Amino acid sequence: MFGLPLAFAAPFVLTALIALPALYYLLRVTPPPPRRVPLPTLPLVKDLVTEERLPLRTPWWLLALRLTLAGLGILALAGPRWNPAGEAALSGKGPLVLLIDNGWSSAGDWQKRRDRAIGLIDGASSRLIVIRPTAEPPQEFAPLPPQIAIERLRALQPAPHTAPREKPYAAVRDYVAATPGAEVIWIADPVDVAETSDAAQKAPARELIPALSGKLTIVADAASEARAIVASENQNDALVARLVRPPASGKSGVGLVRGLDSRGRVVAEAPFDFAAGTDATASLTAPLQARNDIVRLEIAEARSAGAVFLLDANNQRRKVAMVTGETTDTAQPLVSGAFFVNKALAPYASVLELPRTGDAVAKAVEGRPEVIVLVDVGTLPKAAETALTAFVQEGGVLVRFSGAGLAAGGDALLPVKLRRGGRVLGGALSWEKPQRIASFSETGPFYGLTVPTDVLIDRQVLAEPEPELTARTWAALTDGTPLVTARKLGKGSIVLFHVTADTSWSNLPLSGAFVDMFRRVLAMTVSASDRADAGPETASPRRTLNGFGEFVSPPPQARGVARNFAGAASLEHPPGFYGPPEAALALNTLAPQAKLTMLDLAGAPQIALDATPPIDLRRWLLAACFGLLLADCLAVLALAGLFRRGGFRNAAAALALVLLGAMAAPGDALAQQGAAPVTRPAAPRKEDIEASLNMRLAYILTGNKELDETSRLGLAALSRVIGARTSFEPAAPIGLDPAKDELVFYALIYWPISPEQPMPGEAALRAIDQFMKNGGTVIFDTRDANSIRTTTNPPPETRRLRQMLASLDIPEIEQIPKDHVLTKTFYLLDKVIGRYAAGETWVESLPRGASDEKRPARAGDRVSPLIITSNDLAAAWAVDRDGAPRFPMAPGEPRQREMALRSGVNIVMYAMTGNYKADQVHIPALLERLGQ
Repeated sequence: MFGLPLAFAAPFVLTALIALPALYYLLRVTPPPPRRVPLPTLPLVKDLVTEERLPLRTPWWLLALRLTLAGLGILALAGPRWNPAGEAALSGKGPLVLLIDNGWSSAGDWQKRRDRAIGLIDGASSRLIVIRPTAEPPQEFAPLPPQIAIERLRALQPAPHTAPREKPYAAVRDYVAATPGAEVIWIADPVDVAETSDAAQKAPARELIPALSGKLTIVADAASEARAIVASENQNDALVARLVRPPASGKSGVGLVRGLDSRGRVVAEAPFDFAAGTDATASLTAPLQARNDIVRLEIAEARSAGAVFLLDANNQRRKVAMVTGETTDTAQPLVSGAFFVNKALAPYASVLELPRTGDAVAKAVEGRPEVIVLVDVGTLPKAAETALTAFVQEGGVLVRFSGAGLAAGGDALLPVKLRRGGRVLGGALSWEKPQRIASFSETGPFYGLTVPTDVLIDRQVLAEPEPELTARTWAALTDGTPLVTARKLGKGSIVLFHVTADTSWSNLPLSGAFVDMFRRVLAMTVSASDRADAGPETASPRRTLNGFGEFVSPPPQARGVARNFAGAASLEHPPGFYGPPEAALALNTLAPQAKLTMLDLAGAPQIALDATPPIDLRRWLLAACFGLLLADCLAVLALAGLFRRGGFRNAAAALALVLLGAMAAPGDALAQQGAAPVTRPAAPRKEDIEASLNMRLAYILTGNKELDETSRLGLAALSRVIGARTSFEPAAPIGLDPAKDELVFYALIYWPISPEQPMPGEAALRAIDQFMKNGGTVIFDTRDANSIRTTTNPPPETRRLRQMLASLDIPEIEQIPKDHVLTKTFYLLDKVIGRYAAGETWVESLPRGASDEKRPARAGDRVSPLIITSNDLAAAWAVDRDGAPRFPMAPGEPRQREMALRSGVNIVMYAMTGNYKADQVHIPALLERLGQ
């Protein structure tokens, strides 16, 4: 305004300044104050002469004070903001286009970016705002009022993929060219991903800046805090993660990478150091089985999807057993087939080589590997064939290489029927030259690999022509004969290379394709303890990441991916896990070859992202108005003669009043505008200290006094029963507020759900989520077993629970099975019973085995992090001071209350002791108690 960095939130209010002249004439006349004159006799009054004359108009100084007060009040109502140097007010009249880069690399400082954008909108007066995020689906340019635009900004979140900048930039350029007076503020993310070609990403920025010359202002920092994990490799002794960062980084080059399992528990940690470079590695050292349990790598204290790397079966280091048919006297260790197979698999698997003996195959199967490789092993003994058949049917992968032994004879464990004898290429009685690899089948795992042009096949074992030969061929030669064939057998596969594993028949073992083909075969496998079908060729999204690297439900635009998908995340394919849990496919934000660079933003005016925010002058103007108002009051009192009659006492009181008001008004303004008060860490509560020394049950405070009292009485009664019947003596229960109280001291928390209770805040939900991930158990009790429920219209309590759990990272759940360890931790029960007996109880899903009857009671030593019931447990346990039940039971069978108490005892024992009752050592005692 007038060349000054001054803007008004409501400039139309300034039109009230026009009324100041009228106010001037209104305030000029002030009626004289009345005078008290003693009433003497009438003759004396007749001769009374007035000693002084009273003014008929307001004094000029009082008039100036009041006009100043009115002017300052009008200015305050207009919402003045003083922008610091370099932050000129946006005083144009056309639409203001807010172009925001909201890719994954903007998540680290997203709050700062959003606040900056809101501040710019506040400084744009009453201009219409067009918001265009670069990582969102294409949309029309709809100008919005400032307040609606701010609400739109508050709802905007960073995307978990790299922003495709070219189309949004072109759309903004075209809109500005077609809209007179339009200006663009580009809140730029200077990080560029070089995996999509340097020109494709940088060209849009180079074209946008000159096209919007004079109409573009860039808000960006010269450095970026973005760091990402782009690849991992499960080596012999460690899981190695590769990290990248842009050349201009604003963060320290050191940090920590954590490896987490499917329950969110930290398995391993490792430091990294960029050492002033753009690449770094972190080696997470742990036993092989522990490393195979890692499903998520993340950079500590980095909140972005790029800082998270998901792992699936492709990243697990597999156990491979290799049996070679070579004898000791004919083996040549450095040129043998076993040598080339070992070199190809060593970076990705733990290889156990077994010499050809009578029990070599049996030993290989007993080691429970995921893959068994037979190098030039001809006809198998019957016992070995039976063992290998069972191994493949259970989900193993059998890889066989041809050779002299297999060319002379075969067995049933082959994908196709073979002709006897080998086919020699390039000899006197054969084709003129050796054959090359022609293609990889689209239905096989090799699809997508680059077909090598330098591989020559000199000899091969031919397959008998049959109808299924084409469908079973994964790789073929230029003449159409198969090089690699495979078929399914049960849950596993049999793979046959029609050449040897050494260089006597081809130079395939010398090529990189040999290694890539083995990696694809390893990716087909699943762990020996959790083998299952891989499912359809297209995997649907199951759990995806948001821009901050947190697991969320898949967005509406998410689409499935092919199982051989090897690209990076996008709008339709967000990063996350695709497919069923037993055959999950991990899709990450960045491709393994990705590099982070910086955009060239030269050529346009730039302002810093961390610039000083505008100063709101309203508080100071209102404080000045308050001070002038007090001064006006004192002036009126002075004109009324108050100080003449009261003397020094009235003057002192008035002066004190003025000083008090002057101190209070600016103080309040400073309190509102100044820095936030220093927060001191809260001292631990007495209950928390006692809970760390004495185990106790806990419940969540809902705000409903009756419901909280029921929870307290119910858990108190259950604690007394546990103390009387077991060796565990819990202390008195305690109510918790998850947003404020520390939950780490408790193992079991009871949470009754009420539709009237307010939705828990973000801090409370994160605390509960972390509590469950750290091994605690939460009982969510909807208490609505007797309510009428339908699939489309569940009871209010269930709806509220679904809203709460929607933002939590919870595992898959199922109704409690009959053989679940929860039903036998202390008492042998059929189901969990509370005040109601007809409700359902849900726990974390058990791992699937060959059949539901053969499923283990628990996977490992884990305890379900949540128990969901609708049977109103606390009401069944609660008793009054006299020991009488507070609530009736439904349906009210004689032993229902006793069974409810037993259910509570079992739940507490389960939360405290885990699944030890699932061990085989307890089976004789359990069978004896069952009378079997």
